[in-house]
Amino acid sequence: MNQTDKNSAETGAMTSKELLLRILNYIKPYSGSVLLSLLLAAASVTFTLMIPIQIGRGVDCILGPGQVDFAALRRIAGTILIMTAASAVSQWIMNHTNNRITYQIVKDMRTKTFSHVQELPLSYIDTQQSGELLSRIITDVEQFSDGLLMGFTQLFTGVLTILGTILFMLTISPWITLIVVVLTPFSFSIAKFISKKSYRMFLKQSDARGELTGLTNEMMNGIKTVHAFGYGETAQKQFDEINDRLAGYSLQATFLSSLTNPSTRFYNSLIYAGVTIAGCLAALMGPAVLSIGQLSSFLSYTSQYAKPFNEITGVITEFQNSLASAERIFTLLDIPAEPPVPAQAASPTPDQIRGAVSLEHVDFSYVPEVSLIRDLNLAVQPGQRIAIVGPTGCGKTTMINLLMRFYDINAGSIRVDGTDIQSMTRGSLRSCYGMVLQDTWLKSGTIRETIAYGNPDATEEEIQEAAKKAHAHSFIRRLPEGYNTVLGEDGGSLSQGQKQLLCIARIMLTHPPMLILDEATSSIDTMTEIRIQKAFSEMMEGRTSFIVAHRLSTIKEADLILVMKDGKIIEQGNHEMLLEKKGFYANLYLSQFALS
Repeated sequence: MNQTDKNSAETGAMTSKELLLRILNYIKPYSGSVLLSLLLAAASVTFTLMIPIQIGRGVDCILGPGQVDFAALRRIAGTILIMTAASAVSQWIMNHTNNRITYQIVKDMRTKTFSHVQELPLSYIDTQQSGELLSRIITDVEQFSDGLLMGFTQLFTGVLTILGTILFMLTISPWITLIVVVLTPFSFSIAKFISKKSYRMFLKQSDARGELTGLTNEMMNGIKTVHAFGYGETAQKQFDEINDRLAGYSLQATFLSSLTNPSTRFYNSLIYAGVTIAGCLAALMGPAVLSIGQLSSFLSYTSQYAKPFNEITGVITEFQNSLASAERIFTLLDIPAEPPVPAQAASPTPDQIRGAVSLEHVDFSYVPEVSLIRDLNLAVQPGQRIAIVGPTGCGKTTMINLLMRFYDINAGSIRVDGTDIQSMTRGSLRSCYGMVLQDTWLKSGTIRETIAYGNPDATEEEIQEAAKKAHAHSFIRRLPEGYNTVLGEDGGSLSQGQKQLLCIARIMLTHPPMLILDEATSSIDTMTEIRIQKAFSEMMEGRTSFIVAHRLSTIKEADLILVMKDGKIIEQGNHEMLLEKKGFYANLYLSQFALS
């Protein structure tokens, strides 16, 4: 099953009724504006529908050569002009109101979607393409807004026009009106049959669009790696395959939905022809049955009656696309957020935390079938420096994820200062840690904003002091704009080492009670690393610190070294103790340095 089919299956359970009800919930806060739009639509339609009556009266004022009531015609022309102007003004204000309603609803939906993504568990985020999520937040919301705006504009005026024309036609000829109304449902049947077929294609189109966005985003983020490994041709083939599918779904969806308008137009034209014949026969029976002016008005109403059907069915293409996009958005919103914290959850501030951390009988696995961490126990005293080493896949980074509660444990407990982190708010827990990762991430903006990311209220002196401690101040001053230099996405043209230095400066500015350093100096040259280690030593003084490192030279000064293998701590002690044991740690250390 490809990604598109998977997404289609995932979203196929939502019915059109459920979709519309959920959309109405977003419209409800703006019911006052919706009511105003309805009133303006009613005014616009009323003025528009009164014009054919005036035209019919004008026709009846022209009885023949030399028998024209010019005075009456002037009055009628003036009335038509006023009604036309009133209808235009009402419609302009209505369109402006509809724009405000639509974009407010879309803003609410976009805000809720973005907020929800931030609350989703990492276990979900890690399994999704970032481009796919981006497509739902941006592209699908835009597609939804286009359909919603057209729906507001066409639906209000269309429904009121249909009802209004029926009322006016009934005042002229009930029997001919009956012909029009009886034949109309067939037009709806045609539209409904085609729309069901096109909706499935629009849903597949939206899924394929998200898949294409995901691939493109993935390639652009790793373009250097793509070129380095000569993956461009393979990536192009993947792109072409998805692009072909997207083009196919788009063509099928557009073709099916485009059948609606001409089909209903053809059918409505047949109704118009039938009404014309019936009206002419009635007019031949004399003015007492139907005058020429009334026939003119009735034919005008018949045309206006059919027009909303044509317009509404013409919008079905956009509306079906909009519903498909809305379903993808709601499916994302239905993904359960991280489990809520208890109502009375603790919210300690960083200055209230001493830094005692304990893990008791902790079990965890990313996939239930594959066990990773089993019965892990650890007691860390405030201010201790804990180094975590071991082979790749042993659970080092996983342990950091559990400490930060990016993932929740399957069994056991993790406590900070004796409080189970499950009973603490995630925000307060994470604010107590300062984290520097191997993979750098820098926001777009100035270097000053980047360093102050975790402490926006920091002064210029504090920012520069943090940069100096991280040994970043010197290279920042050499940049054209210094601390005002604007960085592009993920650091722009800075070297990997320079980006890492900025990340270190960023954490130095926050002064948290506990630190997590996950391969924090892996991208820095040896000489710079020595200076950074000295700065880290100063920063870690009195703070509980967890250090993950493959380069064992960086952890010699740790108070306690945990050696992990297959999700368990197999050895622990300081550097000298572990070397004396001549066990797993000693072998790791000697493998790095024995030949140097």
